[in-house]
Amino acid sequence: MQFGPGINVLLGENAQGKTNLLESIYFLALTRSHRTSNDHDLINWKAKEALVKGEVQKDLSATPLEISLTSKGKKAKVNHIEQSKLSSYIGQLNVILFAPEDLSIVKGAPAVRRRFIDMEFGQMSPKYLYNLAQYRAVLKQRNLYLKQLQMKQKADEVFLDVLSDQLAAHGAEIIFQRIAFLEKLEKWSQGVHHEIAQGKEELTFQYVSPLTSKQVDSVETIYAALQELFQKQRSKEIQQGRTLVGPHLDDVQFRVNGKNVSTFGSQGQQRTTALSVKLAEIDLMKEETGEYPILLLDDVLSELDDSRQTHLLTAIQNKVQTFITTTSLSGVAQQLINEPNVFNIQHGILESTEEE
Repeated sequence: MQFGPGINVLLGENAQGKTNLLESIYFLALTRSHRTSNDHDLINWKAKEALVKGEVQKDLSATPLEISLTSKGKKAKVNHIEQSKLSSYIGQLNVILFAPEDLSIVKGAPAVRRRFIDMEFGQMSPKYLYNLAQYRAVLKQRNLYLKQLQMKQKADEVFLDVLSDQLAAHGAEIIFQRIAFLEKLEKWSQGVHHEIAQGKEELTFQYVSPLTSKQVDSVETIYAALQELFQKQRSKEIQQGRTLVGPHLDDVQFRVNGKNVSTFGSQGQQRTTALSVKLAEIDLMKEETGEYPILLLDDVLSELDDSRQTHLLTAIQNKVQTFITTTSLSGVAQQLINEPNVFNIQHGILESTEEE
């Protein structure tokens, strides 16, 4: 199927496959689903593998992308050449997904916000993606060793020092880049939020960590601070059998007029904050990569009032290739979207149609 460079509207009743199409695009970009952490869920029950192929048009060149998924794992290809690491594949196609559950970025658990940062910034920075993968691997190993120390299966803590050093090194890089990323995202978000809130509110971000502001001045100071924290927490970590400090436990706080919007904000303020952050990502990704991402809006319009719909659709018009899933194109959306490419989806079949 050939999609238009502007707004592509995917029309269909519920449970017809609209979200599946967005999931395919998302999977093609990030090699993972936004709906499940189990890749096997993406393979049809009657099939042995799943395959997603697409062609990305950039300026005058077209790049074929392909991901195959079997019980043995994933294979990703760029220009028909298999990539040895998934991290070298990610970044070929950049996407931003906005779904109703993304409101949980603001009001959900810290893990949701960490995942948001890792997924979005990972597309823009191979270095961040590398350190994140290394950190998770060492963290898993360190937690396993702490469990062994807890069960008195090991008496030697020298290896724990080695693992702590490795974790602090990768953790310092992650925290430093997260803070830099959030500062840039905050700048773009503030302009959008100021406009939607008609100048009555100011949006700010705060990175929440046991580290003090002085300890996050550089990678070196963060590394030293993490080392110190690991030493202080050692007996408690051995007692509990897990790592108790580090970027895997940090959080981001969104504040409106100085107050934590997830705790004290109204539902309207929470929706405005989530929308501001998502729209800001578009410009930040353009700033970082030189190209606008593809925007995936999964049943978002029904969750937004007319005012927020207007800001969203005006912001993306003639700017980014967008895919919108909806059961009907009506109201503000019908008035604001110029010459949309409309597709019907029924029983998993996608068909192009002329706009009525």
